[in-house]
Amino acid sequence: MTKTAAAASMSSGRDLANAAADLAARSGPQAAYNLLLRGEVAAGWRKPSLALYDHTLHLIGGGEKYGCTMAQALQDDFDITLIAHRPVSTADLMKWYDLDLSHCQVKIMPLEFFPSDGPINPDRVSARTENPFLAVSRESGNYDFFINNSMLEMVYPLANVSLFICHFPERPKGPYFYAQHYGHLIYNSRYTAEWIARKWGIANGRHIYPPVDMEPASGDAPKENVILSVARFESGGSKQQAEMIAAFSRLRAMAPEAARDWRLVLCGGSASPNPYLERIRAGLAAQPGLPVELRVNMPLAELKREYARASIFWHFCGLGQSNPANVEHFGMSTVEAMQNGCLPVVFDGGGQREIVEDGVSGFRFSGTRELLERTARAIGDRELRLRLGMEAKRRGGDFSRAVFNEKVRTLFSGLAETYASGDPL
Repeated sequence: MTKTAAAASMSSGRDLANAAADLAARSGPQAAYNLLLRGEVAAGWRKPSLALYDHTLHLIGGGEKYGCTMAQALQDDFDITLIAHRPVSTADLMKWYDLDLSHCQVKIMPLEFFPSDGPINPDRVSARTENPFLAVSRESGNYDFFINNSMLEMVYPLANVSLFICHFPERPKGPYFYAQHYGHLIYNSRYTAEWIARKWGIANGRHIYPPVDMEPASGDAPKENVILSVARFESGGSKQQAEMIAAFSRLRAMAPEAARDWRLVLCGGSASPNPYLERIRAGLAAQPGLPVELRVNMPLAELKREYARASIFWHFCGLGQSNPANVEHFGMSTVEAMQNGCLPVVFDGGGQREIVEDGVSGFRFSGTRELLERTARAIGDRELRLRLGMEAKRRGGDFSRAVFNEKVRTLFSGLAETYASGDPL
């Protein structure tokens, strides 16, 4: 650096420090610190810092994959920290989601309010308790950009640029509700956007579908007589694996010849202990002749093989439900199956309507009878399965990781350019 450039930098630094001191006297230390952070980036002294927070980052899930894929897309242009409350490493995340997060770091922030061996359940927080997520709010003020990927509305953002990613507004407005204080809202489907407006009265936001990258690495594998489901074994049974087993049994009785050589394979992650999963295992043990297989917490490579060989994909989430939170908000596993040429047969509600073109790239159903009729038709007509499977694969490409990355980088490059320019955010 030349003497002239060094002098200019020192002068700029003094001006920034003086402005920060004046702002601290008027608006408090956080406002002053934010000014200093932005000034450093505007001066070109460093890349902007970005924190991505997820209170369930230690669990495998679609929402967590959404955030981690966003981090990978941005890690070359931002210094990224992933904030969690339970032990998890970048190596874990890279293995779970087949991502490169080598330029990211993880920060673990234990919360004493929640037992270390139990779930972090925001519903335990009431107006009579201190907000346990206040520590995360304070931490958010240490970064230029803060992304809340948790659907956790109890974190007040203090960063210069804040983004709230909503996969669904599950909780109504309650104590410590701060979603409206974020500068930007991102939602994962039009279904989610509709309910954000209804439940929270927030209508502005940006739509970015989740990234799905389950395309087979090589050519199409031979399809087998397999009906596949991929969904977490939720303790409350919201993904309805038990109902799938009952429906499969009815299908075999309804079309005994056509369904004779077919199997139902249920894949999904599960925490331990899980009474719902144990009930499913007990039920299957009582029906030893029923060709149903469980694949719990299986490695990604094995899951890919299941997708590759399956002919039909079932997704029941939302069937018989009146609570909109219990209807599939998007349906990443449905798209994963479609990218592998599986014919999807899914509940006609929520985000599934935005994915599956009924009768073109799969089937949607409103009740069990319609499910059974459409599945029986599919297993009895190989040409139909192949034709709709090819259309499903075409449609699945609309939700690829490449499409997601392009939208994320476009959004954040614009925000970063505005941030560095000093223009109003």
